[in-house]
Amino acid sequence: MENFSDVQYILTSFLMLFAGALVMWMAAGFAMLEAGLTRSKNAVVILLKNILLYAIASVMFYVIGYNLMYGGEGAFMGDIALSLSGISYDDHSLMADFFFQVVFVATAASVISGVVAERIRIWPFLIFVMILTAFIYPIQGHWSWGGSALGGFMEGFSDFAGSSIVHSVGGWAALAGVLLLGARNGKYTPTGGIRPIPGSSLPLATLGTFILWLGWFGFNGGSVLAMGTREDVDSIAGVFAATNMAASFGAITAAIVTQILYKKVDLTMVLNGALAGLVAVTAGPDLGMLAASVDGIVAGILVVYSVSFFDKLKIDDPVGALSVHLVNGIWGTLAVAIWNPEVTFMMQIKGIVAIGLFTFVSSLVVWYILKVTIGIRADAEHEQDGLDLHETGLEAYPEFSKN
Repeated sequence: MENFSDVQYILTSFLMLFAGALVMWMAAGFAMLEAGLTRSKNAVVILLKNILLYAIASVMFYVIGYNLMYGGEGAFMGDIALSLSGISYDDHSLMADFFFQVVFVATAASVISGVVAERIRIWPFLIFVMILTAFIYPIQGHWSWGGSALGGFMEGFSDFAGSSIVHSVGGWAALAGVLLLGARNGKYTPTGGIRPIPGSSLPLATLGTFILWLGWFGFNGGSVLAMGTREDVDSIAGVFAATNMAASFGAITAAIVTQILYKKVDLTMVLNGALAGLVAVTAGPDLGMLAASVDGIVAGILVVYSVSFFDKLKIDDPVGALSVHLVNGIWGTLAVAIWNPEVTFMMQIKGIVAIGLFTFVSSLVVWYILKVTIGIRADAEHEQDGLDLHETGLEAYPEFSKN
């Protein structure tokens, strides 16, 4: 291997595999968070969605998506043969790279699940995940991480681990879906009021948040993509520390803001504050602790106000994922221009607009086709009874059933 020792190859591949395993564990975090912040009558469907979306993302990214994203300039139209063909790396294992990348695309799909929870039918949702992970995510990823820069339009765009490329993509796709899907029955009153719908288990939601926090060290730390030198290890350590700091400041800030606004500390906002800080720092976890701290503070403020903002627009997001992943994905991407003198706001804005416009419009088309063909929303009766019984015939907690 030219220019790379076996030790560098082994260590970098190990970093990708270990970090990828941590990111895969985030799938459990999303499942627990979503199940905890929604009602128990829909828990089985939520768990089913989360495990199947991960499996579907893995298969579709292998069959089509990876080659579409990383196969070079000619891959835009896609080599529809089994993916990974014709791609190789000198400094790390191809399969390690694929595994690390596939858990990222699954993360983007997981964001959508929470936004459309409690009224989406299983199979239309899974069909959308197939299209997202095979085509929508890889095409926009090809413009940035795949190296095409969209014909120079996105030249200079910087997104270290995917505040926009991963998290806002999930947010834009979810926004397109929820606009066509509508709010849960009873969420908004005829007079414009907002009716809170409490989740079934705050301990479960808190567990999910801690799992996501842990997995994020792999998400950001693994994105250093090298572990062959002391400098590489110092970079990984710095990214870990910055990632942790952003989450911490996000949680603390959300606690303070909710105390000021509501005279009580809102645990759900604190959980989302931590996650918002993690999303925000993902674009620039290599830019130091001060940058991460400010990213987290702003994210903790934004998440509280944006949850209220979406509710005022009657955009029903049961878990606050739009506020966490879309709003703070945009903020984190913009923030890179504050801390990195080589990056301008215009570079970042162009990337945000290109990714957002493509993802939202293409997702809206796919969701609309699904809506007018097979339908995406559960029947009102099924929604009232809970999707679990009608979609799966199971109950998450059968010993507490009224029957």
